[in-house]
Amino acid sequence: MTADEPQHAAHPRFAEALYELGLGDVLPRIRRFPDATRTAAEAAAAIGCDLSQICKSLIFAADGVPVLVLMDGASRVDLELVRRELGAAKVTRARADLVRETTGYAIGGIPPFGHRTRTRVLADRSLLGHDTVWAAAGTPYAVFPMDPKSLVAHAGGTLVDVREQDDDGADGDDPHGDGRGVREPAQ
Repeated sequence: MTADEPQHAAHPRFAEALYELGLGDVLPRIRRFPDATRTAAEAAAAIGCDLSQICKSLIFAADGVPVLVLMDGASRVDLELVRRELGAAKVTRARADLVRETTGYAIGGIPPFGHRTRTRVLADRSLLGHDTVWAAAGTPYAVFPMDPKSLVAHAGGTLVDVREQDDDGADGDDPHGDGRGVREPAQ
């Protein structure tokens, strides 16, 4: 980020996607921070919102094909539930190079839509528990607010239940909010 960039500036690809979707009014609401907000916890702290109000955009590989999962920042993705939802034999976390190739963005700044290629999108229902959620605007320094139903619709997402559940049936938390604590399916 340079000193002469506007504070609301999103990644150019994401800004273009907003205009194409008729969402140019979102641009002035984008918040940019001097420090990176690569994790959900960093973003929530910078914004001053609950961790669960962060929308994580996570790329997985289902039988080698990229899929985007939108998950609230306080929860973890259960890969077995994703596998079942997709009818895939195997679901794994995508490598960083596949993430960038698929989305056009680096991990930590992936928005829920405006990607380089079209992928299947699963959105966990937990996102609907808030009036507003915050998602990355294409860089690790920028986020934008949107009501979750609109966000899921613009992402072309299918609402699913893929949040990890604790052994007692409670929702699985991701205490660090980095999305790396996904539950791997049994081998």
